[in-house]
Amino acid sequence: MADNKSGRDKQADDEERRQRERAIETELERGDEPEPPVDEADLDDVESDLEAVSFPATGAAVVAAIGDREVDATDESYAVAELVPDSDAETFEASTDVRVRVQRPTVATAMKRVVEATDRLSGADLGESQRDAYEKTFRELAAIDADDDDEGIRVIGDWIVEQIREKEKLPGSRAVRREAADFCRSNGYEVRNDEWLGV
Repeated sequence: MADNKSGRDKQADDEERRQRERAIETELERGDEPEPPVDEADLDDVESDLEAVSFPATGAAVVAAIGDREVDATDESYAVAELVPDSDAETFEASTDVRVRVQRPTVATAMKRVVEATDRLSGADLGESQRDAYEKTFRELAAIDADDDDEGIRVIGDWIVEQIREKEKLPGSRAVRREAADFCRSNGYEVRNDEWLGV
């Protein structure tokens, strides 16, 4: 592709299209999960509040811009700063990525803790695939039982942070899934071998 304005515009358009496709794919994967507990109007307001933010933006930039913005979930209210890591290591490509993050507060809170704990490690990097695997594990735990107050998410989030502090390295995604499966089985939830947690 030529290195001129037309070529650069095409590259930017292609990247934007890929981002939209990834967002749609993510939402389709989440289609069998329970509805997010955050009201759609609040999510729309979060997106409109982010119009002044230049994307891609770090988590720290999002928190600086709208960290005190409240979103109402079915069980309580959360400030955006409680759901988005105050970190330069976390990057959002578009305001819709922030929207996706805050729509599941318990998952977002756990991921915030993991990202911020990782920031304290020297030389550690939470890569995109590992981050996605952690988040998928948290989403699977959220889908297990709507009435369990997402205890599994808190327990596994605590376990990951503890592993980071004690061993000074990130636990592998397979170890996280295994720990989550052990939690589920010890609490009477069935985990089949063909499921994400069935390692």
